[in-house]
Amino acid sequence: MSLRGTREIRDNCQLFRLTGLLDAFSEPTFRKVLESKIDEGPKHIILDLSQIDFIDSSGLGALVQAAKKAQNANGTLQIVTNARVTQTVKLVRLEKFLSLQKSVEDALENVK
Repeated sequence: MSLRGTREIRDNCQLFRLTGLLDAFSEPTFRKVLESKIDEGPKHIILDLSQIDFIDSSGLGALVQAAKKAQNANGTLQIVTNARVTQTVKLVRLEKFLSLQKSVEDALENVK
C-alpha cells in the first residue's frame, strides 16, 4: 500500500490526514506536495499520521525538511502520531523538534 491522504483548510492551518506507508518510495511525492502546500498557505501545518502503518528514515527526513520549511515561512508543523510513528521518531531523538501531538484537537489548540 502506498501513501494516501486528504487535505483540509481549518481556520489558519492546513490539516493533512495520511494513511499507508511514508517510506523511500512515497517520500519524493510527499515532500513535493507538502512543500507546495506550505508555499500556498496557510503556513501552519498539521500532519495526522495516526493511521500511518510505517515510516522509515526517508519519511523522517521529509518531516524534518517540512518542519524547517514551515518555520522559515513563519509557520509551524505539528504531527499527530500513533505508537509506531512515535517510537520511530524517538529512536532518532526528534520528538521535541517534530512537535508530536496525541490528537488533531490538541494540535489545533496549539495553532490558536
